[in-house]
Amino acid sequence: MEVHCLQDRYREQAHDLKNVPITVAEPAGACAVCGVRMKVQKTVQHTGLTLAHGSFRSRETVYVCASRCKQGGKLVTARSSRLAKLLLPKSTVGYDVMVHVGLERFVHCRQREEIRTDLQTRHGITVSTGEISGLGRRFLIYLEALHWRSAPALGEVLNSDGGWPLHIDATGEDGRGTMVAAFAGWRGWVLNAWKAPTERAEFILPGIQRATAAFGPPCAIMRDLGRAMTEAAAEYVQSLEKPIPILACHLHFLSDIGEDLLENGHNQIRDLFRNIKLLPQLRAFVRQQGRNLGESIGLGRDALALWLAQPDQARPIPDGAGGITTVRSLAQWLLDYRADGHGQGFPFDLPWLDLYCRCLQLCAASETFLRELPRDAKARKSLEKLRRILRPLQSDVPPFTSIGASLAKRAEFFSRLRSALRLQDKHATAAIHPQRTVKNLNDVRAAVQTLTASLRKDRPQRGPAKDTRQAIDLILSHLDRHGPHLWGHAITLPKRVGGGVRLVERTNNDLESFFHTIKHGERRRSGRKILTQDFESLPPAAALAANLRHADYVSIVCGSLDRLAAAFAELDAANRSRSIAADIAHHTIIETASLSTLDKRLVRKPALGDRIIAAAQCA
Repeated sequence: MEVHCLQDRYREQAHDLKNVPITVAEPAGACAVCGVRMKVQKTVQHTGLTLAHGSFRSRETVYVCASRCKQGGKLVTARSSRLAKLLLPKSTVGYDVMVHVGLERFVHCRQREEIRTDLQTRHGITVSTGEISGLGRRFLIYLEALHWRSAPALGEVLNSDGGWPLHIDATGEDGRGTMVAAFAGWRGWVLNAWKAPTERAEFILPGIQRATAAFGPPCAIMRDLGRAMTEAAAEYVQSLEKPIPILACHLHFLSDIGEDLLENGHNQIRDLFRNIKLLPQLRAFVRQQGRNLGESIGLGRDALALWLAQPDQARPIPDGAGGITTVRSLAQWLLDYRADGHGQGFPFDLPWLDLYCRCLQLCAASETFLRELPRDAKARKSLEKLRRILRPLQSDVPPFTSIGASLAKRAEFFSRLRSALRLQDKHATAAIHPQRTVKNLNDVRAAVQTLTASLRKDRPQRGPAKDTRQAIDLILSHLDRHGPHLWGHAITLPKRVGGGVRLVERTNNDLESFFHTIKHGERRRSGRKILTQDFESLPPAAALAANLRHADYVSIVCGSLDRLAAAFAELDAANRSRSIAADIAHHTIIETASLSTLDKRLVRKPALGDRIIAAAQCA
């Protein structure tokens, strides 16, 4: 304990220089207007907080032109450039503190109290959580300014790659806080991010135009299938002298077809299961069997293990505790129906269809088990009770068979399309990486064309197969509508970069993953699962902070993260008396909801209701 106290004491002494006055006096220079040597005007005292020096006090010498020259209506003065590079204009906080807070907040997604404690413990700097929030907002202002100032250099690097594919997408939370991001696919950089009141082309196109004006036109555009993105991308490409491919995300394409094809039937079979209350009955049955087994459940599990180890697949259910445990496990196998999925969500996983298939399999298996009933009465009664629970599926009351058969047929069509597109799991980016060949992409296209021809051939023209005909028509309509934008990923590189071909990702998975990372970080920072309020107030420049994880981006904009504070200080070099973040309080926030938090406070004021009632009475 005493060792820790000594460590804390020496750490404070090493960082705390507030009781040691520091004189900052650079040699007097010449006036920029008349060239006459400047003279001392006054001495100004400052307090400061930096990571390098902790808390300190300084006396700064300010020089003024001896001839009283004026520039811009003010006397020509000169102050310490060294001190100005350390502290934010009209602030006691250093640039390095702001950078530390910004990195911790937006790159490492730490909470305010964690940042405050870290500053106090490691650097001897005491700031409030409110000031940490303000420094985080300032950090984004500086980062955004540095990003756009570095746009020419970043554009040169993108151009040296032979171009860059633009990935465009939007995200939000409960329809609020809609953030749109323009993403350079091959480099993984966020080039622009902005808030949109709603997903409409008129709010998306300006962001695309600003990114391409700063970094050069892209070699292709990858978008989702939404109307806003489709219209914005098409309008932008029409403005180009040389057209570029507009590519539709294969994963969005497959997901859209899956939802249209399977959603209705999947919801219907879900409702049927809920109507007969199958899952609650199974859970109650499993709990009851567990209570009946009591302390003998261990012996029952051993007997079940021996039964499963027997080579005879049609072996009768064992007697005694082993029989009850076996029947209990059969019901538990039904309850574990979600294990047949892969955690990819609807429509790639169909849990209610998986449950239906398991129920049919267990119904058939129970017929086999019932041919030779267990001699033990308790085991026999358990098996018969489980069969009664499943009886609605055998008697087809309610009508499981027709809905289940239709859904299974549609799921087969979806599986065939999914296999043709070779998007078998949620981690398959469908990107044809450089080490692969164009042949992979051509094989996918050929498989889709073969499937399309097969569906046209197999489509029933008339007769009772109405559902099959509708399912095939739905898939073909999507293929006809989006087919022109499903291909064109092979980009021919210019000779100046060595020529050859480079392929664009077939999905927007990288951008979707980026959005997921932002939301995960916000949940970690706020501790909230629902991010409606957080995304509504999150500045779009927060997306640019992700670029600081890319060493190639950092090396271009500032050299290294250790030099980020110096790069921010250079942004204020033109006017050391006013920070570029001075207008942060007047920063315009684009409303992304019909009833935002700020608006809600206004409309819920009693005075507004009273005003409306008074006006109504005067009518």
